[in-house]
Amino acid sequence: MSRENKDRLALRMQPDTRRKIDQWYEAAGCHSRNQFVERAVNFYVDHLAVQDDSGTLPRALLSSLDGRLGMFEDRMSSLLYKQAVELDMMAGILADAYEFTPEEIRRRRADSVRNVKNTNGRLPFEQKIHVEDDMEDEWPD
Repeated sequence: MSRENKDRLALRMQPDTRRKIDQWYEAAGCHSRNQFVERAVNFYVDHLAVQDDSGTLPRALLSSLDGRLGMFEDRMSSLLYKQAVELDMMAGILADAYEFTPEEIRRRRADSVRNVKNTNGRLPFEQKIHVEDDMEDEWPD
């Protein structure tokens, strides 16, 4: 770009800042201090623009992410619906096969809530069987 197309800007700076410019402008691949300062200002302005939440990502990328997240949400809701149907079927079968009293149901629910809280929902079926087996071995006299 020629000199005629550039605006002149009077700039005052601390001596230490001037020393840094003199030290780094050639190492940064700049031909002049002016070019170095201009690149530094542009870099900082771009940094500030990224910090602004409204302009962080291009619209095309946001649109693509929204679309993918929408597909993920639809898939997860479909899977959760299917799981709820299966769980309801199982609960219905067990309710038909066994006649639990309201007190037994409350006790089971309290046990289940405690188990999920203690294991953060990560109690494998096999571990649950071993816990039940251990409880059977300790049958009171």
